[in-house]
Amino acid sequence: MRLRHHAAMLALFASIVAGIPASAAAAPPDPAPWALVAWKPIAGNPVFTGTGRETWDRKIRERGYILIGDDATYHLWYTGYAGDRPPTMSLGHATSRDGLHWRRDPENPIYTETWTEDVCVVRRDGTFFLFAEGRNDIAHELTSSDGRHWRERGPLEIRRVDGSPIEPGPYGTPAAWFENNTWYLYYERGDQGVWVASSTDGKNWKNLQDDPVLKRGPEPYDQAAVAMNQVVRRDGFYYAFYHANSERPWKDWTTCVARSRDRIHWEKYPGNPILRGNCSSAVLVRTPEGTDRLYTMHPDVKAFEPAKP
Repeated sequence: MRLRHHAAMLALFASIVAGIPASAAAAPPDPAPWALVAWKPIAGNPVFTGTGRETWDRKIRERGYILIGDDATYHLWYTGYAGDRPPTMSLGHATSRDGLHWRRDPENPIYTETWTEDVCVVRRDGTFFLFAEGRNDIAHELTSSDGRHWRERGPLEIRRVDGSPIEPGPYGTPAAWFENNTWYLYYERGDQGVWVASSTDGKNWKNLQDDPVLKRGPEPYDQAAVAMNQVVRRDGFYYAFYHANSERPWKDWTTCVARSRDRIHWEKYPGNPILRGNCSSAVLVRTPEGTDRLYTMHPDVKAFEPAKP
């Protein structure tokens, strides 16, 4: 009893000296190890690029997205454009048997009716849902029964917690997550932070809080910009891959990771960024063989395999 009392007094004294509350001093950090943070490039990168010729997809940009079909075929949706200041951004499609060697869809571009870039694709109940940036970074949604023929559903209408519309301006890089009959949409506003809204019908969206759930900084690597690319679940955590920049005007983009227990409160990986060298807009894919593979999509598609942390 005296020994325990003595130990408690020492802990209290140490916390006072450190200038922090005793309760905070006694709270240990979460001991759970981080996952999905150690990667090495696969030989042959990049695995997919713009054509470099006078085609509609001479260049590709921003976030593409990869899903694997029931027949183990890899499907890539990507944004293509021809000029440095294009009048629109169009949607392309490519397939692969191994995720490394790709064949462009002969019907490309598969969608040209509205500006479509920075895409996130979710397949649910036989329907493909595609969330994308439109012109002026306004998020919109498309649906498809086969992943190749798309129907526009219009801009996403997002409201604040009190039901009023969010402030006018851009809201882009939409990253969607579906769980328990509810959609969760992560979006950025001028790369100044990431907000989250929810919806039960995919049409009416309301913020879960009006402050960003992922903020810039305080470390230098993401003090200028953050935008979320994908949310996955692993070992009791939600993991978010997000891209970041340390400076404006933009320099090389990086790939970073954060995790959460509740999809709202996010903890950044202390070792961020996990990928440098202008490798951004990351998407995690579980291969048919049961292994993880990470793709970065901007300014071309590169593949990474797990490495020792």
